[in-house]
Amino acid sequence: MRPYIIAGMALYHELPKAELHLHLEGSVTRELIQELAPETSAEEIRAKFNFCNFAGFLDCYKWVAGYLRGPEDYALVTRRLLESLVRQKVSYAEITISAGVILWKKQEFGPIYAAVRREAAQSTVKVQWNLDAIRHFGADHAMQVAELAAERAGDGVVSFGIGGDEERGPAEWFSEVYRFAGLQGLHLVAHAGETAGPESVWAALKIGAERIGHGIRAIEDHTLVRHLADCRIPLEICISSNVATGAVASLGAHPIRRLYDAGVPIVLNTDDPGLFSTTLNGEYGIASREFGFSEAELGRIVENGFRYAFV
Repeated sequence: MRPYIIAGMALYHELPKAELHLHLEGSVTRELIQELAPETSAEEIRAKFNFCNFAGFLDCYKWVAGYLRGPEDYALVTRRLLESLVRQKVSYAEITISAGVILWKKQEFGPIYAAVRREAAQSTVKVQWNLDAIRHFGADHAMQVAELAAERAGDGVVSFGIGGDEERGPAEWFSEVYRFAGLQGLHLVAHAGETAGPESVWAALKIGAERIGHGIRAIEDHTLVRHLADCRIPLEICISSNVATGAVASLGAHPIRRLYDAGVPIVLNTDDPGLFSTTLNGEYGIASREFGFSEAELGRIVENGFRYAFV
């Protein structure tokens, strides 16, 4: 029997796994939208989820977040997500809350965070939280999110990051915000090199990002690839996400295999599993079928999920 196969099933299905790039709001499925808002028609849901580019994805994400109207809704979404993670043998997750979106909706963050923390405390999955700011809303907005994260450092929040439109919110804007967050004991992450080029990854590293969300455009810069490999800076790779948003032209064009072969540390993730109709086990399956990752290589990627976790 091969070492990573049990009774005909890939062992990654049964191995304890960690997921490090996972958005709470993006875990909402079509079915959960109808649970949250039964009045919403299946046709409207289908139309919103049927996006084909990054702008359409952002529009869908914002639309879904609009149905999270208070702590109870956020608690329900957390419960459903953790149930899915348990089924997939995920034992550790760093879940991103779009705190910037909550502020944009003019909701009070404290009660929402308390609700999701209560839900997480009832799960067998060990959960830590990342608070995410909307980069194209600017540095002042990001500082508000960083302050929320700092207030909860040691109370479940382990990191601060920026997401959103890289082109409209360059990393250079956030140097002081990242300096503040780091001084508060928070780890630092950033979405970069998803829809913008390798210069976006360099900029994220310059302001202190310890892990890069996506980072796939790094493949265009050999010096950057060597730097990521030599300094053991992990990329949080989300294959289905990159295909669905048009960040890569096709599944076959995804650079995960080339990045891995170049020695860049890779962690597999779902990003927004509800919006992209995927699971972590599904992402491992894609890596195996489409990119030829061996069972031993997948085992090492599973280990990376724990190696590069912040706890």
